[in-house]
Amino acid sequence: MAQRYHVFSLPPELLETLTPRNLISRPPPPEASTLVQTTPPVSDNARACNICLGATFADVTEQRTHFRSDWHRYNVKIRLRGGSPVTEPAFAQLVDGLEDSISGSASSDESSDDSDAVKALVSKIKRTSRSPSPSEERKTPLTAVSWFHSPPSTQIGVYRMLFPIDTPPPLYLAELKSIQERVKGGRKWAMFMVAGGHFAGAIVEVSRPAENQDSTVSAKSKKKPPKPKPETSILKHKTFHRYTTRRKQGGSQSVNDNSKGAAISAGAMLRRYGEQALRDDIRNLLFDWADDIQDCERIWLRASVSNRRIFLDYENCVINKGDDRLRTFPFPTRRPTQSELVRCLLELTQVKTSHLTEEALLAQDEAFLASLPKPKTTPFTAPTAAPEKAKPQRLTKEEEAYREKWSRLLDMISKGRSEPLRSFWEREGASLGGVDAPIPEWTGDRRASLLQVAVQSGHEDVTRLLLYDLHADPTIIVPSSGVHQEDKAANESDASDAPPLQGAGSRRTAYDLARTRAVRDIFRQCAGDHPDWWDWFGAARVPSTFNKEKEDARDEKKKQRKKGLKEKMREREAREREREGKQFDMDNEQVGTKSESRSQDPTAPRKLGGSSGAADSVLGLTVELRAKVERERRARAAEARLKTLTGARQ
Repeated sequence: MAQRYHVFSLPPELLETLTPRNLISRPPPPEASTLVQTTPPVSDNARACNICLGATFADVTEQRTHFRSDWHRYNVKIRLRGGSPVTEPAFAQLVDGLEDSISGSASSDESSDDSDAVKALVSKIKRTSRSPSPSEERKTPLTAVSWFHSPPSTQIGVYRMLFPIDTPPPLYLAELKSIQERVKGGRKWAMFMVAGGHFAGAIVEVSRPAENQDSTVSAKSKKKPPKPKPETSILKHKTFHRYTTRRKQGGSQSVNDNSKGAAISAGAMLRRYGEQALRDDIRNLLFDWADDIQDCERIWLRASVSNRRIFLDYENCVINKGDDRLRTFPFPTRRPTQSELVRCLLELTQVKTSHLTEEALLAQDEAFLASLPKPKTTPFTAPTAAPEKAKPQRLTKEEEAYREKWSRLLDMISKGRSEPLRSFWEREGASLGGVDAPIPEWTGDRRASLLQVAVQSGHEDVTRLLLYDLHADPTIIVPSSGVHQEDKAANESDASDAPPLQGAGSRRTAYDLARTRAVRDIFRQCAGDHPDWWDWFGAARVPSTFNKEKEDARDEKKKQRKKGLKEKMREREAREREREGKQFDMDNEQVGTKSESRSQDPTAPRKLGGSSGAADSVLGLTVELRAKVERERRARAAEARLKTLTGARQ
């Protein structure tokens, strides 16, 4: 059975041989052996620094002060860079050689001066170790357990959460050695868990106090030595439960209320009361244990985000939110119970052990590195100057006024405001370059002239104003990108009135952009009234002139054609109604004849109410329904006759 070690009482012979475990086990650097030889011997009761040469301390306070000194920080950074540490006199000489040394700085902030001096010294030291291999450059995940190696084949693991938060990994071994010292009053932890309405809390002692160490038995005493006390013991504990979550649903009632709104039910009210009672019980317990919690070295807390508010951030809280002692359990936990707290306590205080040789460790590390994703190699490219973004040109007042005029002009044409357009053109037409001036590119309009804008918008008054009064040129070609797909579809949908268009990519003018017949008639009227103004039937693509008499005659023919079609429809409907009436009369006559013949037959069955009901019952029915009713009547009459014959024979 593997031997178990307590993290606060490791054997001294094991501590002396421990070294931090790297990802790949490799022999220590050459300077490590020289450091061991040059370091003066240290007594068993004294404390020493594993990095700085000849640094020994009388107590923990002096050791921690050394860890914060510039000499120790400089040696740590040098070791991380692959260099060798220096002695304290050598470090003093390096600091004196700086131009801005610690003593020569005029700043009142000494910490900033010290930090600048250390940075300046480290920046002067070039990295002397070999360049790291691609496998070592990979970012390995930081595990919850820090491992140490003791030759030849012993490894121990300790949770990182046991060490101070600001302790770097190279100093974990020094911290592990420092916590072996017994403290007056013992080391205490506070452990709290809350989940699903269950709460468990305890104040535990993880290390015996210094005065309770096993004293040596005198030679004269005949009593047996006392049995050593266990390292861990539970001083106080408390567990309770409240109804706060729905069965088989999970989640607290407060979280459900915040996400879906406050539920109105008896169960919801009970759960809200349970949450409030649970919060009050926990806070009352913390208040009762306040003195013990203040003496604790670590406070372990397992709670969700909403449940953490029970312990922190309230008035007169016992545990502050930024307390350095706060820790979370670095492993999965189960339902909060006293037995679960004991299990977590043993998991934290018992050291993990393994016994692997150097070869097995090397193979394990190589297999782990092989499983990691390989870093992406980015080809080196020479830095190129980024292209400078073109700064927008600042317009002058004249240019801003000019653009404002064009914007107003296009807006009036697009909206069909002919009267404001007439007065505006009388004032500003000459400054804009005339009615045939091309539309500027900065407007974003891809049409070539104002006439094309008016025609495509479908405004008759504006089109007439531009053609007749302002003499706009209808022969200007439409740009290929100036006609949108919807305009093409509109022209194609009005194919009955629109002139035939040429193939895609052919020459088009303003007349081809007209969507309605009224706009096209304006072009034809102007072509007939002023044929000498433009090449209407060639370059302007107007098919013909507008003749009022011909147009009226064509409209009259259309009206007469529609009127004739309506009269034909009326005659056809009248003939159909007359045919249905005659068929109805014939059916009634047939029904009446059959009724009379049935009344003359003495053997035929008689019906109360006379024979007129049979004829009236089929009125309003179609021919098919009448035939069906008649067949049913005949069938019933045949059945009646058969019954009469069978009765007479009997």
